[in-house]
Amino acid sequence: MRKCSLDKINSVFEEITKSAKLYLPAEDSDGSAVYKEWENGILWSDALNTVRSPKDFFFPQMENLMEFKTEGKNIEVIDTRSETEDFVIFGVRACDVKSFEILDRVFLSEPVDSYYASRREKGVIISTACRKPAETCFCKTFGISPEEPEGDISTWKTDSEIFFKANTAKGEALLEKISAFTEECDETAVNEEKEKISTIMNKLPLKDLDTKAFGGGKTSEYFDDVIWDELSQSCLGCGTCTFVCPTCQCYDIKDFNTGNGVIRYRCWDSCMYSEFTRMAHGNNRLTQKERFRQRFMHKLVYYPENNDGMFSCVGCGRCLSKCPISMNIVKVMKKIGGKASE
Repeated sequence: MRKCSLDKINSVFEEITKSAKLYLPAEDSDGSAVYKEWENGILWSDALNTVRSPKDFFFPQMENLMEFKTEGKNIEVIDTRSETEDFVIFGVRACDVKSFEILDRVFLSEPVDSYYASRREKGVIISTACRKPAETCFCKTFGISPEEPEGDISTWKTDSEIFFKANTAKGEALLEKISAFTEECDETAVNEEKEKISTIMNKLPLKDLDTKAFGGGKTSEYFDDVIWDELSQSCLGCGTCTFVCPTCQCYDIKDFNTGNGVIRYRCWDSCMYSEFTRMAHGNNRLTQKERFRQRFMHKLVYYPENNDGMFSCVGCGRCLSKCPISMNIVKVMKKIGGKASE
């Protein structure tokens, strides 16, 4: 384990940018935290969560896939990708780090999504422990430890220092590059931080939320339950929850005629939209209830059934704070879980 004083952190950032682009949470114009490319003058924000998750770095909201040029009956397919450059994402919370594993199971399974795979190969993740978990946090429900974040490098911040621990070969290589600004140390201060974080987590309102009522094999039990009528009644179908979620992976592929060819691009989509997966025959989920049910059944039943029991939620709390009518996954879990235990 290594450490450096916080007044040297900009020197660490500068050293990293000599070989890779560096992105970190920074304060936006409205006071919220967003990921920005670091340069002198950009200050690292220690906000608990960024508005949008770092999912964008591997699965961007919109990306061009290819172009087509036509001449008579001839079609030329143009690969628009350029080699992805090395980059580092600093300050990723434990919940968001876990979300990458969930996305990996989707995009790195056969057939592998080469766009996603290239970014994962080039990216280095530096996580940061959560010193001040919020009342909306429930990552522990899904076995995630905010005091022991994963990633290529884990970091812990105190009032005056930051501690680094490499977890992968990528992390070891990067830690070696910044070694001139860090020094070897023991884990005493880090262990104290872990204890503080654990104490806070054990006092949070959602500390007792559990997944006992959910998982694979529950489809027939819950699919036709009338409880979905009650739960979905107030849902606006706005899709906010899906766009701030670090694990949602739905997308659409569209073609745009530029007048001089066609650009095929991919963009995020939402299962909460009435036109999601709509084709010539129409939509297979005609009501908001069906779309609402799909979102939460996928998170809590379908995904774990197909992924060795892993849930497609990391308890980051973004949907709790952003849903305009406060209908979120926690309310669904409590309602269904409570009914299941009766």
